[in-house]
Amino acid sequence: MTKKMNVESFNLDHTKVVAPYVRLVGVTSGHNGDEIHKYDLRFTQPNKAHMKMDGLHSLEHLMAENIRNHMTNVIDIGPMGCQTGFYLSVINHNDYDEVLVVIEKTLNDVLEASEVPACNEVQCGWAANHSLEGAKDIARDMLTKRDEWKNVFGEEA
Repeated sequence: MTKKMNVESFNLDHTKVVAPYVRLVGVTSGHNGDEIHKYDLRFTQPNKAHMKMDGLHSLEHLMAENIRNHMTNVIDIGPMGCQTGFYLSVINHNDYDEVLVVIEKTLNDVLEASEVPACNEVQCGWAANHSLEGAKDIARDMLTKRDEWKNVFGEEA
């Protein structure tokens, strides 16, 4: 990578990170003083593994619905196209450790779920492509590695 790119993740050396992790990507300040904190929630090792689409899709629905029960500052949570993680954006909240707790609670909600929210043709653009069990497997795996989430490059926290 010789040329700096406009997209932060395109400047990240994906061969150097060690998933799973939760990384603060950056902070954007608005004209009125609001701050948006964007996080990289990396579930699988880039270019080595990825989440299956049906499980990822269900995990997206479950996390998007449930994370707002634990934090009112959430703007959005959405999957990465590479299927290795999610981006989480929050407004006016800069407590990284609390964000980790919120993610943990949200993933535990996934394990307790009995259905995928908005899993129908009226509320979802690809309703046939869901797997509750796949979402639970992904969440369970991420939770078993909770103590690694701060170690973006494999170093000790």
